[in-house]
Amino acid sequence: MKDEVDAPRLRFDRGEISGSLGDLGTFLPLTLGYITQCGLSPAPVFFFAGLWNVATGLLFHLPIPVQPMKAIAAAAIAEGMTPPQIAAAGIIMGALLLVAGIVPGAGKIFALTPKAVVRGIQLGIGLKLFLGGIALLAALPAFGWDSVVVGCAAIGLIVLSYFRQRVPAALLLFLGGLLLLGVFRQDLFRDVRLTVWSPFLVLPRPADWVIGFTKGAVAQLPLTLLNSVVAVCALSGDLFPGRKVPETTMARSVGVMNLVSCWFGGMPLCHGAGGLAGQYRFGARTGGSVVALGTVKMAVGLFAAGALLLPLQEFPRSILGAMLVFAGLELSLPARDTGTREDFLVCLLTAGLILAVNVTLGFLAGILLWAIFRRWNGDPARNNGSKG
Repeated sequence: MKDEVDAPRLRFDRGEISGSLGDLGTFLPLTLGYITQCGLSPAPVFFFAGLWNVATGLLFHLPIPVQPMKAIAAAAIAEGMTPPQIAAAGIIMGALLLVAGIVPGAGKIFALTPKAVVRGIQLGIGLKLFLGGIALLAALPAFGWDSVVVGCAAIGLIVLSYFRQRVPAALLLFLGGLLLLGVFRQDLFRDVRLTVWSPFLVLPRPADWVIGFTKGAVAQLPLTLLNSVVAVCALSGDLFPGRKVPETTMARSVGVMNLVSCWFGGMPLCHGAGGLAGQYRFGARTGGSVVALGTVKMAVGLFAAGALLLPLQEFPRSILGAMLVFAGLELSLPARDTGTREDFLVCLLTAGLILAVNVTLGFLAGILLWAIFRRWNGDPARNNGSKG
């Protein structure tokens, strides 16, 4: 059922609150991965994610999500990128997206990446995240409060949530992980007290900019343009007739988010069609859902992140591993839509080299093989596109 043009623009009822939980399946695993594996500070991570949730809800009056950039997150979590390298990747993306939203035609140039290469990037970084989750689980003992058995139970809950789509599995697992720490690692909470976050600057060095570009931005740019701009705008028009968000406005929104927050330790952020669909499925119909969610995130970042620093850094690897496994699978799923046999080979080559070597080589090799097939077969330009 689609919403009417004259629907309320901000509403704070049971449906909106329920809808605000619909994107946590992406947000929580990647956020926890950034904090535990990369050393990002929880305070700016939660504060800026919440700030842009509130700003997005007030600007668009729609449940447009704010979520971590998946390609950068997958590379950072799997390869242990440092906070300055992550900041550099986000700032580069912010600048490129702002250009795409301001300069006529720039977005179309940036979005020329062939669909098969985009699918290969999604498959490669999704599998990288999947294998990172498996590695966390494999390093655990078989039994205990943080063990393979607990990880399997977490996986079971996630599988159950696929059949009961209104079950917020990620939130339940997050709270369950904190509960386990409260029972078995009480030392982490002995000196807990609320403190106000003091902002700080993150200043990448020249080498950080290079790593941020090659490991993060190269793969993220086509995904962001096609999923966080084109696809989410199209979906906003489908779900809310007459209220489609313009692509240039969405690109500028993503650009500003990252140009502001990444300098202060925030994680690279974007909007996304999958997040919008998830929040809509959970009941969100107005910007009130993301305003409510953002208010909670901002409060956590401002006042509670210091108290949660040690618990989040020591979050049970069994639960985090299970969440990353399914986040990786979700990111890989769009690779099913690859078209012809040649496109499938391009997708596999891109993904394989991303896993075996690095993102840049996989991206360039995929482009080269696609160009060879196109010239060899005399095919017209293929359509580009992305999901998820």
